[in-house]
Amino acid sequence: MDVRKLIFSPVAAACLISSLCSFQVQAGVVINGTRVIYPGNEKEITVQVSNNGQRPVLVQSWLDSGDSGATPDEITTPFILTPPINRLDAGKAQSLRISGVSTSALPQDRESLFWLNVLEIPGRPGSEMKNENYLQLAVRSRIKLFWRPAALREGAAGAPQALGWSVTEQGLKAINPTPYFISLATITVGGKTMDVDMVDPFSHRTFPHVKASRGSTVQAEWIDDYGAIRSQNFTVK
Repeated sequence: MDVRKLIFSPVAAACLISSLCSFQVQAGVVINGTRVIYPGNEKEITVQVSNNGQRPVLVQSWLDSGDSGATPDEITTPFILTPPINRLDAGKAQSLRISGVSTSALPQDRESLFWLNVLEIPGRPGSEMKNENYLQLAVRSRIKLFWRPAALREGAAGAPQALGWSVTEQGLKAINPTPYFISLATITVGGKTMDVDMVDPFSHRTFPHVKASRGSTVQAEWIDDYGAIRSQNFTVK
């Protein structure tokens, strides 16, 4: 989750910094799930967002292909998301519809990665805040969306077990021979646990600060389609 915009009350920024009386942040909008899988044989999918806060908010939603700093009007993806902007009352939920419109141009032999963004824009504070300075934050949630070609209906669950591990001069290398993104969370080598990152399809990732030797054991943890953490031990070659 990161800060997308700052919305100030009608006072000068310098005045606000020097005389701030209260600080108000309401990050009440949550996405149902930590990732989205879009099967290539589906015309559209839905993702639910809920307002767990105590006030209505404005929600802006969009997809991007990896540039987290781009604005929605600067982005082109092979999907249409509706509604792009909507009001979400406290305690209510809203389904976002994501439709593939030009996915035939995407690689059909591997997954493609996009990102779902949900920006929560809070409304004006209540009357109890009218005589106080306040700072409101518009908070963005951003999760991965994996477009999975129709030909890849099976095999995603077993993809992490196919990882190969080897020692190179640059460090420990994870080799992904599968058409799926493998979302590694941590690896443990020699009793030391490190946070790591995703390995792209038919690709590899080198972890330069990991010391391992041939024949040693790597315990890898990854995140599956449902957001659950899985783990397995591998032998370094």
